[in-house]
Amino acid sequence: MKKWFKYIVIGLVAGACKLPQTQVSVQEKALPETFKGSADTSHIGNLSWRNYFSDPSLQALIDTALVNNLDKKMALERIQMAQAQVLAAKGAMLPTLSGNFSPALRRYGYYTMDGVGNATTDILPGKRVPVDLPDFYIGLQSTWEIDAWKKLSNRKKSAYQQFLASVEGVNYVQTQLVAEVASAYFELVALDHELTVLSETVRNQEEVLDVIRAQKEAARANELVVQQFKAQQLNTQTLERQVKQEISEVENRLNILLGRYPQPIVRSKDLLFRGLPKDISAGIPVQVLHNRPDIKAAALEVESKRLDVLSARAEFLPSIQLSAGIGYQAFNPKYLLETPTSLAYSLVGGLTAPLLNRKAIEARFSTAKSSQVLALLDYHQALLNGYTEVLNELNRIEAYKEISDLKNEEAQVLQLSVQTSNELYMAAKATYLEVLVAQQNALQAQLDRVEAYKRQWLSSISLYKALGGGWK
Repeated sequence: MKKWFKYIVIGLVAGACKLPQTQVSVQEKALPETFKGSADTSHIGNLSWRNYFSDPSLQALIDTALVNNLDKKMALERIQMAQAQVLAAKGAMLPTLSGNFSPALRRYGYYTMDGVGNATTDILPGKRVPVDLPDFYIGLQSTWEIDAWKKLSNRKKSAYQQFLASVEGVNYVQTQLVAEVASAYFELVALDHELTVLSETVRNQEEVLDVIRAQKEAARANELVVQQFKAQQLNTQTLERQVKQEISEVENRLNILLGRYPQPIVRSKDLLFRGLPKDISAGIPVQVLHNRPDIKAAALEVESKRLDVLSARAEFLPSIQLSAGIGYQAFNPKYLLETPTSLAYSLVGGLTAPLLNRKAIEARFSTAKSSQVLALLDYHQALLNGYTEVLNELNRIEAYKEISDLKNEEAQVLQLSVQTSNELYMAAKATYLEVLVAQQNALQAQLDRVEAYKRQWLSSISLYKALGGGWK
């Protein structure tokens, strides 16, 4: 027995010495120091959404979305789940204690050690042990795994990191939600302007058509001219109807974000052509790490997976468990609580280590290590995406600001051209085709102007989201 015990100890020690390595290697790309060469550290991502979006109607919509949105509610439930995992991991480090009441009835075979012994043993003076032996036990039992290798504590720390990541997940859902509500709101405002432009154009075209019909009656125009102007008016009315349908669809999409059934959306129409909400500043890239919830969540996932690897490696080491019990035991309930004659207790220590079934542990360790690599790759991907998103939106804002200025000038010039073409046509110095082209170009320029301003606003909203704004 001594020899075998020595072999077992040697095996345990040898197994403990063959621990796998936990280091992982992922190629990192250095984060650029600035966006477009600007070292200004102020950025709009630090602003609360109430300060960034000052329109009262939009603020009311965002407030409603933050309360009722189903995606956010689901994210909050994930926080509760993660918190429960933390409590479970913390509880695994503590001893278990349970009460036990066990009434039993035993019968041993005669040709067994217990059966033969009971047949010749008095349970009470002058009374043999009965064949059917009652057994009553009441007491406390406890088990405890000693966390010698920090397996359990690393699991608890990992669960806590997951909890923090779930909190950042809610923050990320909020940044997405605020941006989506604001974007849908400005789409509606832009569509309202498009509808106004089209409605006014239809009325103007109707007036021109009345003039052309009067000219036909006076033999100054023919039916072809009337048909061409009427066709242009019908085309504009078709565009007007399409815009109305788009307004309905965007309103419904916005109501879904608000967690309610479709209903009219109150909005400020004159908001589109105002200046952008704040001076656009992006700060420096390293600030994105500290403000974007998705990047912070990815970093927490990396730490969680690292702790999982350490916990998985500890499974290769021997585990130490203690079990204890204390209570009262007797064959008759009337003797059950007699002290110390019915008192029973036990204390058992165990040392177990894997010797032959290491493959399963190796598989779990390999899975944990691969998960850590994936978390690192996700983190670096989040950094790359975050930097690129900010840079793209900065470029878009600059581009659409220039486009908006040009479209303003173009719309003014083409509006004058419509008036000029009408005057020349009435003086028989321009053809009706020139009038049609001038009207069509002016209409398209006004629609393009609205689109340019809308894109400028949407880019500023996307930049705000890319910088981590909206969760504060």
